[in-house]
Amino acid sequence: MDVNAERGNGLHTVTATVSLMRKMPYWTHHGGEKSHTHHTGNTHNFINQQTQQAGVRDKHTYRTGEVFTHLSYGQPFSNLGLRCSGLFWNCNRKKLKSTSKYIYQTLFLNGENSDIRICALGQEWNLHKVYLCQSGYFSSMFSGSWKESNMMVIPLEIPDQNIDTEALQVVFGSLYRDDVLIKPSSVVSILAAACMLQLDGLIQQCGETMKENVGVKTVCVYYSSASIYGLDSVMKKCLEWLLNNLMTHQNVDLMKELGVDVIELLIQSSDLFVMQVEMDVYTALKKWMFLQLNPSWDGPIKQLLADADAWLCKRRTEMGEEEPFLKAEDGAPFTPVFRHVRLQYIINDLASARILERDNILPPDWLTSVYKSQWFAMLRTEHDNDNGPQDANKEEFQSSSMRCGRKLTKDGDYCWRWTGFNFGFDLLVTYTNRFIVFKRNTLSQPCGGAVSLQPRRHLAYRLRLASFDNSGKLVCSRSTGYQLLTLEKDQEYVVMNLDSRLLSFPLYVCCNFQYTSPHMDRRPDAPEPESSARSVP
Repeated sequence: MDVNAERGNGLHTVTATVSLMRKMPYWTHHGGEKSHTHHTGNTHNFINQQTQQAGVRDKHTYRTGEVFTHLSYGQPFSNLGLRCSGLFWNCNRKKLKSTSKYIYQTLFLNGENSDIRICALGQEWNLHKVYLCQSGYFSSMFSGSWKESNMMVIPLEIPDQNIDTEALQVVFGSLYRDDVLIKPSSVVSILAAACMLQLDGLIQQCGETMKENVGVKTVCVYYSSASIYGLDSVMKKCLEWLLNNLMTHQNVDLMKELGVDVIELLIQSSDLFVMQVEMDVYTALKKWMFLQLNPSWDGPIKQLLADADAWLCKRRTEMGEEEPFLKAEDGAPFTPVFRHVRLQYIINDLASARILERDNILPPDWLTSVYKSQWFAMLRTEHDNDNGPQDANKEEFQSSSMRCGRKLTKDGDYCWRWTGFNFGFDLLVTYTNRFIVFKRNTLSQPCGGAVSLQPRRHLAYRLRLASFDNSGKLVCSRSTGYQLLTLEKDQEYVVMNLDSRLLSFPLYVCCNFQYTSPHMDRRPDAPEPESSARSVP
């Protein structure tokens, strides 16, 4: 075994690699994917204890490596057969196989001195009770009054279809070694086996592997598996990935895999990273519904909307149905999802409202109630001095705020507004010199619709920025949090000042807005806020 020592800055440093397990995990790469290898233990206490036994009296600073081999301390360094030449110690002792590797090879792979045989899925494993007792499943079996406690051959029933022989090989082998390499492609089956055998450490390691490898090809499988086996942190990670990527990186295969329950969670969330406006959420759902009903469709994402519209048109013509699609038998399962579309931000644009009428997907009473609500909101704005939200109501903001976004392909100067009538509040958004600025436009810039000339207008907003790598993982992100803002006519306000070192393009901008007060009974003489901008707790 190699032991290297060097002197410098008054410290005598011994660098050693040991066979014990470290407290903290480290990552190894396998097949181009990240796999998680977990180690536990206290190498420093072990080394200190061994060096005291070896008679080493000097104080030393020790470093432990990441590769685990065997190091034996049983005598002073001078008796270890080392030759000192200059500043380095050269060891001629033969490198021995680590205890962990020896145990794994001899006892598990070779099955030497086995005292029990496990039979499952047509395969046999010659194992040892003392190692199997690390599993809660086998520990209960052997310590109780079960008939298996005295059996030499145990047939193991596998009720979970996710478990295969490869997973059992990994799980049984984990009882004989310090670390386990889990491939992302096999993590679900290993998780299933670990849950069955009640191996908490391995379950946790599977969860970490899943969270590190969430992507377009794994997110649905990982979410479903995490739901089955109770890994809440993995479910949360998958939902976060979907909220960020469903609209920003639309994918045909992903839309085919997403079920009603998951898509409903995404559509109702105020954290959905919407690109463009709410109408694009409706359009994405239309494409998703078409793929659910036509899973054999195979084409480019750019052709998907045209084919979905053509399919809906053909269906209306052939069936001669006047009732909306969601009232039909094959459309009814999608009703809960479409209920979460924020229609008030679709009917405020003429072209979008006409598409809703043409598609005839939504029941007419849904639209009627929204038209009525928006009409009263407009009247309150014009005649009841409702100049916008002045009180913090985060719950209302999350459930009913306008969702919109924009992609900035490269650094430069941008200025835009989102389409739709927002009760005379013409908001211009500018990105320049790494500043994001809101401007309430009244007279300085042309506007296609009516503009409110009220001296002050109030606005609730949240602005988020994000950039992603090729797998859809966040590279960097910023958020203003929920804010209340008061703007006078043609007033500008710097919303965010960005650090150029953290910017990565393309950059995605996502905003939530609330232009009107959610309280219908607000007094007309409510006082104006004293400050121009406030944070919502």
